[in-house]
Amino acid sequence: MKLTAPTVPMLALLLTLSFGAGAALAQSTTESSESGASAEAESGEGETAGAFTIRSPLAIVDGVPMELGELVALRRELPDQYQQMPDQVLYEALIDQMIDQMLLAEAGRKAGLDQRPAVAYNLLNQTRAILADAYLRSRIAERATPEAVEALYQERYANSEPAIEVRAGHILVDSQEKAADLKAQIDGGADFAELAKEHGTDGTAQRGGDLGWFVKSDMVPEFANAAFAMEPGTISDPVQTAFGWHLIKLDESRERATPPLEEVQDELLGEVIQKSQEEILAEIRASAEIVKPEPPLPAQAIRADDMLDAAE
Repeated sequence: MKLTAPTVPMLALLLTLSFGAGAALAQSTTESSESGASAEAESGEGETAGAFTIRSPLAIVDGVPMELGELVALRRELPDQYQQMPDQVLYEALIDQMIDQMLLAEAGRKAGLDQRPAVAYNLLNQTRAILADAYLRSRIAERATPEAVEALYQERYANSEPAIEVRAGHILVDSQEKAADLKAQIDGGADFAELAKEHGTDGTAQRGGDLGWFVKSDMVPEFANAAFAMEPGTISDPVQTAFGWHLIKLDESRERATPPLEEVQDELLGEVIQKSQEEILAEIRASAEIVKPEPPLPAQAIRADDMLDAAE
């Protein structure tokens, strides 16, 4: 479902699902939407009521202050489409949400639920995940810079030989004998595309075996080596790959034009981020002492839900 203009009930549902709120959130969101227009009219649309910091209090719940920073962090986790909701709606709904959570969490602590192994381990896992993500993001940001993207672009495109790309088609069948028979029919004048439609076993069959344009690295080695050794207008002998047996028809060959940086920068940035993450993890693992028990626990131990529940 595509949400282009989220309504208040949609927001209430989203927050309920995301943060575990009860009926109070839906009520507070509805009340906020009803009072939002008059409140903005009184205070002036977009006008800030005084200075504030992330430590500014929003409410004090049983003596415990709730700060603006908590609200901002919570709002940032909303999906993009909900970031466009009116500030008054989000502000009131999220504050009520946080108050409910504070009260419920404190009730849970008083009931000793934070001492239950399942709860304690979940808290441990969530804290660890948040810290790990924050550290990894901060380290990646140091490496995934515009300069790093530019350097990869220069290496990949500007300072390298132009890539050769070909346009080809194929007929994929399940045996060498079948491929050889089709090759004989083509040599005898049969139409390649019609045979591909009739006998091809993959998704290209319906378009006559057409594979479009591709570079050598796009295909498995056996197929690529055969295709890039051919002359345009020729058809190969049967070629075997892990997918079956192919007859390849090479239509054209050309140098691929060097794309501008703007066209490929998102792809290159993704590569830089991925490489940075791998390097950071490798570095931090290399500097750590990791000892695993021998013999290891049996793999089925991951399903020991009954043991975790029994510990409570």
